[in-house]
Amino acid sequence: VQLQASGGGLVQAGGSLRLSCAVSGRTFSTLVMGWFRQAPGKEREFVAGINRSGVRKDYTDSVKGRFTISRDNAKNTLYLQMNSLNPEDTAVYYCAAAWGARAPVLITPTSYGFWGQGTLVTVSS
Repeated sequence: VQLQASGGGLVQAGGSLRLSCAVSGRTFSTLVMGWFRQAPGKEREFVAGINRSGVRKDYTDSVKGRFTISRDNAKNTLYLQMNSLNPEDTAVYYCAAAWGARAPVLITPTSYGFWGQGTLVTVSS
């Protein structure tokens, strides 16, 4: 499975960005997907996860109400809409995929077997 994340950039506090993750190599609708982020000097943390059909979603508390994860199984693409960004959201964002998972949504990095290269999001104050 290959994942290609894009959409990062520099944005002012209060602004918005949409990240995309193009997936190839396996039927996209069979994959549980997630977004993680890693800020300098910090561990990689869960941001959002979505089940195979796109119906069930989960978010870390700090992004609830601001970020929305979605997927388009016809386009083999995962999205993360990020609104009301603040400097604490600055990080490299990674998309991740899991195949054969029992749980509908996965929140730990070790649950995912496939990772994209990351896209940098920088939020200025």
